[in-house]
Amino acid sequence: MLQSKVEVIVARSWIVAAVAVAAIFFAPALLAKGDSALLASLGDEYFESRLKLYSLAATEDVGDPRFEGELAIDIAPAHRAEQAATFEALLKALRRVRRSSLSADEQLSYDLLKYDVSTRLESLKYPRHLLPIQHMECVPVKLAGWAGGQSVQPFKTVRNYENFLKRIERLPLWNAQAIANMREGMQRGIVQPRAIIERSLVQLKTLAEGSPEDSPFYSPIKRLPAEFSAPDKARLTAAYREALAGGILPSQARLYAFVRDEYLPHTRATAGLGALPGGDGWYAFQVRESTTTNSTPAQAHATGLREVARIHREMEGVKAQVGGTGTLLEFLKDFDKREALRPFKTEEEVLAHFASLNERIKPQLARLFSRAPKAALEIRPVDKLLRDTASSNYILPAIDGSRPGVFYAVVVDPLKYSTPSMAALFLHEGQPGHHFQMALQQELDIPKFRRFFWSDAYGEGWALYAESLGRELGVYDDPYSYLGRLQAELVRAVRLVVDTGLHAKGWSREQTIRYIMDTQGATEDDARRATERYMVWPGQALAYKTGELKILELRERAKQRLGDRFDLRAFHTEVLNHGSMPLTMLEKRINEWIAHARRAKAI
Repeated sequence: MLQSKVEVIVARSWIVAAVAVAAIFFAPALLAKGDSALLASLGDEYFESRLKLYSLAATEDVGDPRFEGELAIDIAPAHRAEQAATFEALLKALRRVRRSSLSADEQLSYDLLKYDVSTRLESLKYPRHLLPIQHMECVPVKLAGWAGGQSVQPFKTVRNYENFLKRIERLPLWNAQAIANMREGMQRGIVQPRAIIERSLVQLKTLAEGSPEDSPFYSPIKRLPAEFSAPDKARLTAAYREALAGGILPSQARLYAFVRDEYLPHTRATAGLGALPGGDGWYAFQVRESTTTNSTPAQAHATGLREVARIHREMEGVKAQVGGTGTLLEFLKDFDKREALRPFKTEEEVLAHFASLNERIKPQLARLFSRAPKAALEIRPVDKLLRDTASSNYILPAIDGSRPGVFYAVVVDPLKYSTPSMAALFLHEGQPGHHFQMALQQELDIPKFRRFFWSDAYGEGWALYAESLGRELGVYDDPYSYLGRLQAELVRAVRLVVDTGLHAKGWSREQTIRYIMDTQGATEDDARRATERYMVWPGQALAYKTGELKILELRERAKQRLGDRFDLRAFHTEVLNHGSMPLTMLEKRINEWIAHARRAKAI
């Protein structure tokens, strides 16, 4: 009964949304343009539509101030219908563009636009909205983290404070929809694993209990800028307190009670997507989306096993170099426990070490790159609320220059933070990893939707490839730092094995934890954290190795075919110079670049 009602609501919502969206993409003035102008207009309209559809991404991925007070309920049936209508209408309008009449770069824009819209439309076939609560990226927890002031939500002006309040005042709507979706999921057998919900309950409890003044959502009021007027301070304080007491905290309490008392008993003992109704097809889509290839789960699994064996052999060489004893697993476990490699006592000391790595790397970058981002790179700690479940990450600069690129480091316990892993991590998240790729992409003279286009395999593949440049950049100058790099690479190879193991081969959570421990020498807690990440982000973990291997393959192909004419700086420029794209498109562009260089050589 519930499903049929939902289907009726979705059908009605889709009709309303389709009519409204069609008016945008089929406006006579728009369709009267020539092919190039029509493509440019469709790209711009699509970019604006995406910002409106995904308001949190507008803040996080773009930094557009127009949307910092919005919270789209994108898990609602009406919103999903609007998404579908938007994508269907744009694809239909795009068919009016004659691709053959476009320039080479416009053809790339056409292909990327069609690819992105088609992929987003296909993703709506799968019921991700019925799994709104998980410990890695849950909307109430995300916003509570943003309230801490160290993330992407700005807190500089009175308007900033008013906008954040406006945003969190919509949380009760999101929470109510999440409960409705989870109830539907319980009826359809589409529920989260029990371990994931147990982890999430710890976060939800923090947001549900205590007075308004105790809430993470109140933390902006505790750091009101001194320059705010006394009336503004009093007004904002009263408004936040009233909103929290009158709606937000009761809503969070209802969500917490529902998840704890009603949802948790219906969670599942299985770990992977393949255990859900239609899960095999769903995971196959996730693999294609994350790798931007036609690779199957079986092929990704086999690649992972080969890479694990190769990296183990290289580690054995480092072990012999430093006089290590015992098995490789014993050596790796002992390596991570050495006190000399854990010199930190505070989080500030860890961040200072990352800053010193940055200063060592910066002078060397010009040898490998002909261009650096204009935006600054800052190093900040991840908010405490997110620390136990988050991974270190990078946030790109805001579109208006109001924030720099930021490398957010997770420091759970500084006493256990090991120096050998830090160089590879900084190369990945900082420069020349995500900061070079994402900040430079913003500066390219390409359509706006391409400046903010993201492909996991390209972006994470580039960042993992950047880790391999550590020798040229002078940060793998001792065997321990290089072993730290190999450990980081091993993690990504293991991901190919365990992600496919969990979601395609029926591996249990415990089986996956054990494989990670036995292969990487990881502690049980680290292996558990990794496993639970892969459980809630099916396929995403495949992007890193898939992308890195493709870039390395293309680099080697260019070296072989160009011989002494091969220029690494020029290769890097070509990889980065057109922005993020699926690996199939990247390979096509690099092949064309090689052919052009060979023709120039022949002349």
